[in-house]
Amino acid sequence: MVFMAASPIKEYTRLSPQHQLALYVHVPFCWTRCSYCAFNTYASQPAWIAPYMNALRREIELVGGHDRRAAHTVYFGGGTPSLLPEAEIAAVLDTSAAVFTLAPDAEITLEANPGTVTQDQLKSLRQIGVNRLSIGMQSAHASELKLFARQHRLDDVGATVALARMAGFDNISLDLIYGNPRQTMSMWRASLDAALRLAPTHISLYSLSIEDATPMQRWLAAGKLPPPDPDLAADMYEWASDRLAAAGYVHYEISNWARPGYSCRHNVHVWRNLPYLGFGAGAHGSAAGMRYANALFPPAYIERLGAQPDSLPFPLSAAAEEIETIDERTDMSETMFMGLRLIQEGISPDTFRMRYGYDLWSTFGQELDRLLAHSLLERTASGCVRLTKRGRLLGNRVFAEFV
Repeated sequence: MVFMAASPIKEYTRLSPQHQLALYVHVPFCWTRCSYCAFNTYASQPAWIAPYMNALRREIELVGGHDRRAAHTVYFGGGTPSLLPEAEIAAVLDTSAAVFTLAPDAEITLEANPGTVTQDQLKSLRQIGVNRLSIGMQSAHASELKLFARQHRLDDVGATVALARMAGFDNISLDLIYGNPRQTMSMWRASLDAALRLAPTHISLYSLSIEDATPMQRWLAAGKLPPPDPDLAADMYEWASDRLAAAGYVHYEISNWARPGYSCRHNVHVWRNLPYLGFGAGAHGSAAGMRYANALFPPAYIERLGAQPDSLPFPLSAAAEEIETIDERTDMSETMFMGLRLIQEGISPDTFRMRYGYDLWSTFGQELDRLLAHSLLERTASGCVRLTKRGRLLGNRVFAEFV
């Protein structure tokens, strides 16, 4: 394990005014790997699934066994969690409920690829407690789906949404990617309009990032693809913001829009810099003044959880490879640049004082004044600070002030 020393921040309860956790469960399995994907995922390894899920439940038991802390969200991400048998997902939820106090109205999200789930499977998922579905639509165009090495068609997206609704899901999110090589504004408009026709309760829009060691990065380096146009991507983002507002969606986070009452509670929790636990290979967590990352390679993760458990403090398990102790100043800075992503909520001086015992303007006044002077931040009538429309486009410049 790699320890990065620093003075610890105050006790766990100071980190979480709500005294609640968010739980993230990483499922690193896919049938195929998308050309842009740099996540910790592995294709065509079905023999790993059963021992991996056993190890994952063991990790939850070890971390949750310290005491019954409350959790109000569970998020199955990946990878493609919908590839798992429903019994495996049910077992994870049962284990989580046994060692954590799960809120009765807990938000339980599962990511799914279009065309990979049946109505019976969706009914089973709904019955075991999954109540939010996040579907990777990505594009309405066959050419872009082929570029991304996606296995679905546009019709599969609509069919999956329809099956989910018949199974009892009323909280459905769609993901789209913009700023793609060769993508035109008209193509982007058609993709977003196609998503809107399906009337999801939540939409996530992500600007394409060319990640190292991905097929798309190699194609770009070889001249097989033109580089994405950042100016066009900014125009796409601004058009989408206006289009979604006109359709009745609230722009609550830089990349996320929702019908009123349907913001993703799990991600809002994380953006507020509140404690969350990550379970699984490569999962990250942050709680009790420590941030950690688990072993990446599933067989290594499985081996670590099969060994005699170490006596480790919450929130660590034997799978943790990198551990960093977070001092209070770092925690305050991270609260600023993460919380400012919540573009309606922003940062409340009252909440900041309750959490840390310090005045917001005495702590970060110089940074805030600079950003206000450049019209990247604004003050609301209640005294909160949040991104302006210009600040949303230049978010990295804003966040750099607090790094």
